[in-house]
Amino acid sequence: MKIEIVTIGDELLIGQIPNTNSVWMARELTAEGFRVVAITTVGDAPDDLLKALDTAFVRADILLLTGGVGPTRDDRTKEALCRYFNCG
Repeated sequence: MKIEIVTIGDELLIGQIPNTNSVWMARELTAEGFRVVAITTVGDAPDDLLKALDTAFVRADILLLTGGVGPTRDDRTKEALCRYFNCG
């Protein structure tokens, strides 16, 4: 199975905090025999996330998303995912 990890957050994109979640996930998945084909980091802008999802679904069988949900107004991941999957 091909897996892509998508991490979401302006703070990750600009290097304000290290992207430790994706590193840990990739290491654990690889140890379990999965093939991680890409790690993508996008900011909090919904359109950037939607474009990343389009690209990731071409490359991978499974997408794992982390980040993008928090107490601030700039975290619009839920809104973007509902739009993408027509669930809201």
